[in-house]
Amino acid sequence: MFQLIAVTVLWAFSFSLIGEYLAGSVDSYFAVLTRIVLACLIFLPFLKLSALSLKQKLTLSMLGAFQLGMMYIFFYHSFLFLSVPEVLLFTIITPLYVALLNDALFGRFTPFHLLCACIAMAGAAVIRFQGVSDNFWIGFFIVQGANLCFAFGQVGYRKLTSVLSPDIRHHTIFGWFYIGALAVALPAFFLFGNSSQLPHNSTQWSVLVWLGIVASGLGYYFWNQGALKVSAGTLAIMNNALIPAGLVVNLLIWQKDTDYTRLALGGCIIAVALWLSHKKSAATPH
Repeated sequence: MFQLIAVTVLWAFSFSLIGEYLAGSVDSYFAVLTRIVLACLIFLPFLKLSALSLKQKLTLSMLGAFQLGMMYIFFYHSFLFLSVPEVLLFTIITPLYVALLNDALFGRFTPFHLLCACIAMAGAAVIRFQGVSDNFWIGFFIVQGANLCFAFGQVGYRKLTSVLSPDIRHHTIFGWFYIGALAVALPAFFLFGNSSQLPHNSTQWSVLVWLGIVASGLGYYFWNQGALKVSAGTLAIMNNALIPAGLVVNLLIWQKDTDYTRLALGGCIIAVALWLSHKKSAATPH
């Protein structure tokens, strides 16, 4: 639990750092690639090639490709359409996707979760009721792409490690996670990146180094390790603990001009959707 709390505090600052110093000025594909390369370099020296079978290596790499590579690409693009508080708030829907993916994993289907997702979308509309535009909804759905990738990675990692030998030391295999993410980020930059939007001052480079080594490298490792030590319900709660923490950091330190009434009302509607989904999940035998 301590690991999840520590990473939550760490990531709370990451949202604002991206929104304030990188979004719109540093190419998002380059930012993603830099973070993943730095994270990968931390774990490659510890990688034990014989610890996993070929299938397990490919599975862990695929989880990294989704949870880190694809998620980051979606995530960084969302800041081009949404404010930092909106990006934060719209990540609250992640546990709904965790529930849906768990349903898929165990061969169930619960339409009620889809209803909850629609309620959450209504909450998003309230936040920008007077300014809902095509760009706003593009941003909203981009965040949902990031949420789905993050949820898939968490569910998949728990499933994968459940069949691994208890003698395996996770830091000796986690390099495959970042290798998978790199397999997405590297071609994405060369295909879609803008080389004219590279970091142009020491502040932007410093932010990228911090995000790569600490937030990505250490953050994702300890988050996934912490996820193995708690129940699915606790993990869902910790997924959403990031929202209030991130909002406090952004609104208090950077003092963004925000309509607090609409933000609170829309947030409450989204929270109701989450609560309904949680109650349904709790009442459903697993």
